[in-house]
Amino acid sequence: MSISDKTRKILWGRSGNRCSICKLELIIDETEKDDSSIVGEECHIISGQKNGPRHDSNRPKDKIDTYDNLILLCRIHHKMIDDQPETFTEDIIKQIKVNHELWVSKRLDQQEDKPPRIKRIKENIPEKLPRVTTGKEIINILDRAMGYEFDHDEPRNEPEVELISGFLQYMHDFGDLLSDFESGERVRFGFEITKLIKELLDNDYYVFGAREVRVLEGGKGAPSSFPIAIVYVKHKDNLLMQSAK
Repeated sequence: MSISDKTRKILWGRSGNRCSICKLELIIDETEKDDSSIVGEECHIISGQKNGPRHDSNRPKDKIDTYDNLILLCRIHHKMIDDQPETFTEDIIKQIKVNHELWVSKRLDQQEDKPPRIKRIKENIPEKLPRVTTGKEIINILDRAMGYEFDHDEPRNEPEVELISGFLQYMHDFGDLLSDFESGERVRFGFEITKLIKELLDNDYYVFGAREVRVLEGGKGAPSSFPIAIVYVKHKDNLLMQSAK
């Protein structure tokens, strides 16, 4: 069993994207040259490994990856609590978690509640979408995206409707599940996506895509990064017409 996507979202949400000990923000914005960096870790309070920190042989295996047995920490404090299990006992870590989530809740309640909105940052808007030819490139675009922007040229017949709609729906469904996939599964699905891109190409459709980091403002939380996955499907003839203008 692994940590479910729902459990992961609850843990990060209630922890406010902060380490439960040092309050460090755990997602670092991407730069012009590099992707964003995640320095937070979903840490087990009771280890599922026999020789792991605070292991309890009486705890059922299906309860190891549940929300009540997880705490959100930065990498430094994750290592600290696991290296010092006699100091950081199960009860102490659970109290740290409770205190931190109360701290997050109080801070959010103190902020003025403004209507949430997604704001675009001029410097982050891609000047031109690069062409995408492999599933691996698509995975890099979709990975941990908070939203999608899909577009396509008008299909010319019923088979093209099925081809384009099937591809974009697959991108949407795959993106929603991507965080749950292990490395091997990503390779397999990446290969399948490459075949879908090739099928579009065989029908004179090209795929373009990129990531754009927008900002989520308003609500009770502080402004935060909101990465968007952009995927466009364009017909070859329309690209030639645009080039001729």
